[in-house]
Amino acid sequence: MFEAEDIRDWRGHDVVDHERHKIGVLEAVYVDTATDQPAFATVTVGLPTRHRLVFVPLGGATVGPGYLKVAYDKKQVKEAPSIGTDGELLAQDEKSVFAHYELAYRTGAGGERCLARR
Repeated sequence: MFEAEDIRDWRGHDVVDHERHKIGVLEAVYVDTATDQPAFATVTVGLPTRHRLVFVPLGGATVGPGYLKVAYDKKQVKEAPSIGTDGELLAQDEKSVFAHYELAYRTGAGGERCLARR
């Protein structure tokens, strides 16, 4: 895995699926608040007049010259829960993002959020 500081340098670069099909453009990185490690990215997708941000897990992701390759296919990512380009992921919506990718969801001991934007 790569460090959160490194992946922020990739903002604005292409995000591609495991077969190198372009999904969209990297917008932001969300870290797991328990480990402070990169957990999800938001990817800008959609038509120029109707952009939205979808979430994709960073587990198994790799970086290359000008791109971030994720371990999920383009269709699954584009069907993921999304927010508006000026929106925020609400705590009650986190579970649906994890469920979409069939990932275990857990909150902190005090019920705090799992993900934080960096």
